[in-house]
Amino acid sequence: MDTIPHLTPDPISADRLTALRAAMTQAGVDAFLIPHGDEHQSEYAAPYAERLAWLTGFKGSAGAAIATRNEAAVFVDGRYTLQVRDQVDGTLYEYRHMVDEPVSEWIASHLKNGTKLGFDPRLHTPAGLARIETAAAKVGAILKPLGDNLIDQIWHDQPSRPKTPATIYPEKFAGRSSAEKRALVGKVLKAEGINAFLHSALDVIAWLFNIRGADVECTPVSYGYALLFSDGKAVLFMDQEKISDEVRKHLGADVAVEPYDGLANALKRLDPAVATIGVDRDSASRWLIDSITASGRKAQVSADPVMAIKANKHPTELQGVREAHIRDGAALTRFLAWLSKEAPKGTLTEITAADRLEAFRAESNLFHGPSFPTIAGAGANGAIVHYRAHPKTAAKIQPDMVLLIDSGGQYLDGTTDVTRTLAVGKATAEQKHRFTLVLKGHIALGSARFVKGTTGSQLDALARAPLWREGLDYDHGTGHGVGTFLSVHEGPQRISKVGNTVALEPGMVISNEPGYYKTGAYGIRIENLVAVRQVEAEGAEKPLLEFETLTLAPIDLNMIESSLLTAEEKVWLNAYHARVRETVSPLVDAETKLWLADATKALT
Repeated sequence: MDTIPHLTPDPISADRLTALRAAMTQAGVDAFLIPHGDEHQSEYAAPYAERLAWLTGFKGSAGAAIATRNEAAVFVDGRYTLQVRDQVDGTLYEYRHMVDEPVSEWIASHLKNGTKLGFDPRLHTPAGLARIETAAAKVGAILKPLGDNLIDQIWHDQPSRPKTPATIYPEKFAGRSSAEKRALVGKVLKAEGINAFLHSALDVIAWLFNIRGADVECTPVSYGYALLFSDGKAVLFMDQEKISDEVRKHLGADVAVEPYDGLANALKRLDPAVATIGVDRDSASRWLIDSITASGRKAQVSADPVMAIKANKHPTELQGVREAHIRDGAALTRFLAWLSKEAPKGTLTEITAADRLEAFRAESNLFHGPSFPTIAGAGANGAIVHYRAHPKTAAKIQPDMVLLIDSGGQYLDGTTDVTRTLAVGKATAEQKHRFTLVLKGHIALGSARFVKGTTGSQLDALARAPLWREGLDYDHGTGHGVGTFLSVHEGPQRISKVGNTVALEPGMVISNEPGYYKTGAYGIRIENLVAVRQVEAEGAEKPLLEFETLTLAPIDLNMIESSLLTAEEKVWLNAYHARVRETVSPLVDAETKLWLADATKALT
């Protein structure tokens, strides 16, 4: 059995925790809450905002920590339950599952009457604080917002906020001008009686103004805020050195540019007629709402209207996404053909494989980097859902193991995200059986038809049913929205067990990625991106929708137990592979073309 490589905890973790406790004493608080993320609730934050990683060593994309004078705990979700034990010192921090054992429960059981819990209001949304406030109130603890983040006080070599220049996103890819987008959103604000909306999500700002940036790993965005008025005019709060004369001309006369740090003062200078300012319930921080209130205005918390408009891709965007997936499919196919020869030799590591895949993608002049850090999980590492190999501990890819590769690219015309699970050598009967169960769920979801108004949560069980029938499951969502040369994880749509009330609409792009993970042994995931589209059906009484599969890459036939597939499932797989072969073959070399013909042969 493969073992999970152990990463030695940062030897100075204890010193940092000690320094934090000293800062807590100085600030007059008994505990401090450390979330993952930045002031914009970004999934991937710039290095300056990686406070959780700096303090604890945990490098996942979701998590939190809390420290009191004598105790500390780190909280992660189901994707990171194994990773956190390799990165965080268990003698310093208690490991907790943030869903099953949330921060609020820890507070209720560890804090006492009169305990002061400090937090940075720029890093928390009101909704995120609600359960914490309730738990604290039950035991008589007091939440205390702090003007200065305590981690920033003790992190003496903390990087600065990035100031990379913003760039123009061409209308030929965006489909609409920024002025059109702002006018469209302005109409929504007028209809809802909102004078202005303060946008804080970085991908929203990038989409709204047709700009992109390079401030954050894997996501082409720039740090900023945007205040959009109901008449379509706006103020963009972004560091001045990021805005060139060319970008300023692109923004136009109806967009003023003010410093990033000037937001609070600018709110106070607004015309009194701007009495109600909307903020997004998912990305607006407590500090933003407090700043609006301090300016004498009402903060109206709701869904950012840009999110729904952005999710329903413009036809130009959808065509770009299709073309990006064709290019990406060719790169991935070349990689898979290369891997089929090299992996059995036992000389590759997870990192060398990931680097080679990126090199194939980089041959496209529209490629701008990965859409997230590639997950190349060999053997047991594949069971760590968001595993990330490190140079000193990357496992070798060896014969007779399962290799999971989850990767994606940022292209000017689209964002991709695809997972393939491969047999290096011969798969065991159990591995083939469970891979086929995952495939059956993938096909069930990918071929689903559903009436308009259906949510992702209503479809989620289709992907899980084959696993459920045998007492198996996976601890992550089945699908997430994807942007267009933007965030690889975007809302508001998603496919998950519970909690999503957003109906799927034509033009939405979303992933289809069921999986299975056997701790200490292997992981399986099959992921394609799909687009929601309307379909005509005779006799239909309601608008009918289905998924258009965007991803074009072979699914490993060596991992399939064909006797478990129904005739209909084989028809789907054979049709998909025929489409992959016909589309990708003209774009690859002769040797890869031969490999692809064999990799996509029909199952009988």
